[in-house]
Amino acid sequence: MTLPDRFAVLADIHGNADALRAVLQDIDAQGIGTVLNLGDMFSGPLAAGETWALLHDRAFPTVRGNHDRYLIEQRPEEMQPSDRAAHDDLPPEALDWLRNLPVRLELDEALLCHATPRDDQTYWLEDVSAEGHVHPATHASVAERLGAVTQPLILCAHTHLPRIARHGDQLIVNPGSVGCPGYADTHPVPHVMQTGTPDACYALLTRAGARWQVTHRHVPYDSTRMAALARARGREDWAEAVAMGWLTQ
Repeated sequence: MTLPDRFAVLADIHGNADALRAVLQDIDAQGIGTVLNLGDMFSGPLAAGETWALLHDRAFPTVRGNHDRYLIEQRPEEMQPSDRAAHDDLPPEALDWLRNLPVRLELDEALLCHATPRDDQTYWLEDVSAEGHVHPATHASVAERLGAVTQPLILCAHTHLPRIARHGDQLIVNPGSVGCPGYADTHPVPHVMQTGTPDACYALLTRAGARWQVTHRHVPYDSTRMAALARARGREDWAEAVAMGWLTQ
């Protein structure tokens, strides 16, 4: 596949069908025909089945995320609540689709992965201290995670934070999260990620000579229904993150 001069990148939908719907409408309104998907599409106490219905007919080039992997590797009774909620809401064909997704994808001059090429749980552009403080990764850390990657454009996700970084002639782009603007995690140590906005986020890339211009699009949408779904499942943390982009509890 040859990359067009203009395309969109999305990631980390996490079952937020209303956010995805808003992003797809924004993409379609701009006449963008190519969309790349960096995974973690369903896990969350929201609307995984509805999200699958929106993605099913689009056939976006897609890589599998860590939560997508949990949905197909773990037994339902072993899953964390967010993964179990998604698993129970998805039809069998969605799980079959996840099983057949690659963990990395090379498209023309771009490398796609969910987190890093070697590990679907490692942040690429951020580091977490032993005390749980999140900060931009050092130049050395970014370079180490590149390893033998030679593509000039690297598309990664996982942190939910919209970011770009340059390493020599290589551009690393994180499009942010379509549907989950804040979360708490325990890997590698307990910490919180939050964007501070409930808007659905994705990236628009436009060729500018030999380089790429990156625009992070923040799309407002009505998060009321998704927050209510999370609250109905006893997930006030998710309801707060979806509604505010912050975690205050």
